[in-house]
Amino acid sequence: MANPTCRLISFLSLLVSALLPGLANAQDTSATWQSCIQFYQQLDRQSENGMLIELGKSDQGRPIHCFVINKDKVFDPDQWNSDKIVVLINNNIHPGEPDGVEASMRLCQAICTQQKGFDKILDRVILAVIPMYNVDGAEVRGRYFRANQNGPVESGFRGNALNLDLNRDFIKCDSQNALVFSRWFTRIQPHIMVDTHVSNGADYAYTMTLITTQSDKLGYVQGHFVRNEMEPVIFERMEKTDYPMSPYVHTMGRTPESGIEGFLETARFATGYAALFGTIGFTTETHMLKPFQQRVNATYVFFEQLLQLTYEKHLDILHQYAEGRAEMLAQDVIPLHFELDTSARGSISFKGYQALEEPALFGSGQRLRYDRSSAWKSPIPYYSRYTGTDHVKVPDFYVVPAAWRHVLERLDANRVDCQILQHDTAMHVRVSYADQFETAKQPYEGHYYHFNMHMRDTVMLVQFHAGDRIIPTRQWARRFLVQALEPASEEGYFAWNFFDSMLQQKEWFSDYVFEEIAAELLKTDAQLQRDFDAAMKADRNLAEDHWSQLYWVYKHSPYYERTAFRIPVFRITTPE
Repeated sequence: MANPTCRLISFLSLLVSALLPGLANAQDTSATWQSCIQFYQQLDRQSENGMLIELGKSDQGRPIHCFVINKDKVFDPDQWNSDKIVVLINNNIHPGEPDGVEASMRLCQAICTQQKGFDKILDRVILAVIPMYNVDGAEVRGRYFRANQNGPVESGFRGNALNLDLNRDFIKCDSQNALVFSRWFTRIQPHIMVDTHVSNGADYAYTMTLITTQSDKLGYVQGHFVRNEMEPVIFERMEKTDYPMSPYVHTMGRTPESGIEGFLETARFATGYAALFGTIGFTTETHMLKPFQQRVNATYVFFEQLLQLTYEKHLDILHQYAEGRAEMLAQDVIPLHFELDTSARGSISFKGYQALEEPALFGSGQRLRYDRSSAWKSPIPYYSRYTGTDHVKVPDFYVVPAAWRHVLERLDANRVDCQILQHDTAMHVRVSYADQFETAKQPYEGHYYHFNMHMRDTVMLVQFHAGDRIIPTRQWARRFLVQALEPASEEGYFAWNFFDSMLQQKEWFSDYVFEEIAAELLKTDAQLQRDFDAAMKADRNLAEDHWSQLYWVYKHSPYYERTAFRIPVFRITTPE
């Protein structure tokens, strides 16, 4: 009788040959959505350690899957062994960048068949792989979507069914994909996450580049661990393979010689979102000009090295994850934004190609060209540290009225703990008014994004109603809540236009009627008269304009609606 393991390996080899010519025959092709899912369905049937799970549906109604590998044969996250590291790999967020799709299929096959190097990994690791996240874009295949990319012959389209870039959608969750992802991510609570991509940009010698979660955003405990014990080791190990690695080439100037700065992953991005929950994130960025199969191989090798390092450091990772959560819960002041620290200049050895300026083929200007026959290796500046800015004191509770159902839907998707108000209640709360902000002139990912916000805060008595949500901030989603709900947050729901209906005054007045009312108000309210006189002296335009004067009195009178420009997220801080 044939050995069952040998029979499984033989079967899977035949399956890969039939379904995945890009892997089996090293041809310049990539898996379709159908062939990819068929592969995982077959692997599910053949392996006791693996299961393909449907997480939910996309905007077009297509299923989004995750393939879970667990040696304990337990596939319900609520019953997973808490002593294991959960690693999540997310692929095909941009379907024109399928390197991670192919590498993950190879990886899952190797682990499920316990190929050399993977036989012990599952003792300490649970692996969850999303084969194709943007399932709608994956179905729109063509040869010309990635103009500068060296293969595969066909690939998918960057946008989803709503034409959204899903790697700009994680905190705002406009897509069903993002809502599905949030529900799954916050359920499995991964310790490590990898999001796979192919880069655009400069030309250089590296096949693989890497974005690591900004250590400064993770907090002191986890940040120190990532910066000193995770990131340098993974770079050292990749250096010993056929695919030495560089930090993501996000240049300070036009070419790498100018230096590289760490790419700031805000919460709209996959690993920036993950960092809000203490998950260590890596974004693989293979180089667009390298051959497709070379890029796939580099991604696979990175997976190998990361899983091996995770296996070796699993107790440290578990400890740092728990310590990071404790640090986060104790953090009373949290930065809303981060800025590159240009004073913390580092240096890395970099392998590049000579950059040349020569007459452009179009017009009369100059064009940039890289000469691959003239390679160089030299230290270049590297800036990887970020400084938190615009710190806010975290309230004990946020209150969100039930009417803002789109906000509550997103909080629920992120498994935010909350209390539902049972009776109508008036409470003194801190409120924010959007006094100043700028709005983008062109839409970005379906939104006219707000920025440069200046909020005016005050405390007032507000009437709340049964069904409104009271959200304690001493919970695991603490940093997420601050980023999402604070009105001045650059990734908050205000910035993404969730509260735009509040940015319009609803009640007005007729000047010929209000004239006498305004005069009477000034006559009977001495403080109002003094404030009015001061405003007239400070603003020449106000002093010369009849209607503006009436409007000033109206805005400072009891007639003006107190809800205009008020952000419907309220804060409660209990006395110490």
